[in-house]
Amino acid sequence: MKELGTMLELKKMTKMLGDKLVLRNITLSLEKGEILAVIGPNGAGKSTFFKCTVGLLQPTSGEIFLDGELVKKNSSQVKQRIGFLGHESFLYNNLSPLENLKFYGKLYKMKNLERKATELLKEVGLYLFRDMPIRSFSRGMMQRLAIARVLLPDPDILMLDEPHTGLDQEAVSLLNTIIKNKRDSGTSILIISHDFEQVHALADRVAVLRKGKIVSTRSLGEGVSLAEMKAWYEAEVKSS
Repeated sequence: MKELGTMLELKKMTKMLGDKLVLRNITLSLEKGEILAVIGPNGAGKSTFFKCTVGLLQPTSGEIFLDGELVKKNSSQVKQRIGFLGHESFLYNNLSPLENLKFYGKLYKMKNLERKATELLKEVGLYLFRDMPIRSFSRGMMQRLAIARVLLPDPDILMLDEPHTGLDQEAVSLLNTIIKNKRDSGTSILIISHDFEQVHALADRVAVLRKGKIVSTRSLGEGVSLAEMKAWYEAEVKSS
């Protein structure tokens, strides 16, 4: 992995929901061309962390920097540069895959839209279904199209919340190939996951979120086995 500098930096980010402190002073960075996975037990604050980081929720305090620039509330610059895949697909059931991508491409004012959309549908294995309304698509097919939608504007950062959920083995393999190719071309990727096998297969670095705090981070260099990663995670969750 090439060290090219920091793409995303969170400084002392907190989030109150009602009278509950859900995120506590989170300081974390995502490097350019790095895959960082955030893992943690249920109720640790993972989905709130994701929503604050991608701009769906406003943090109560703290700062978010994107490529060195402070991100202001509802900053359109962020939405252009961050592609996020959450639990909602944001796809239109009565449209075909090609029509969905064209709809989003027009929002982004993209050039060469037809060509880019066609290339992406081939990449995610949906080209043969490009003109079918997606209402009859399986969960895996919808997820593939949602991935194509996220990749359409060529974002600098990809944020993926539990991206492997509900996918069959073929779709998991395809998604992992896309994620690695994007990382290799310099895209920064943040994955929220509870799937240890996929985290181990993909991540350069792992952060443990527990009770709204990042309690530990670890590089997954050569030779760190899945069993070692699990043992480290379990020890961090118990001790902190």
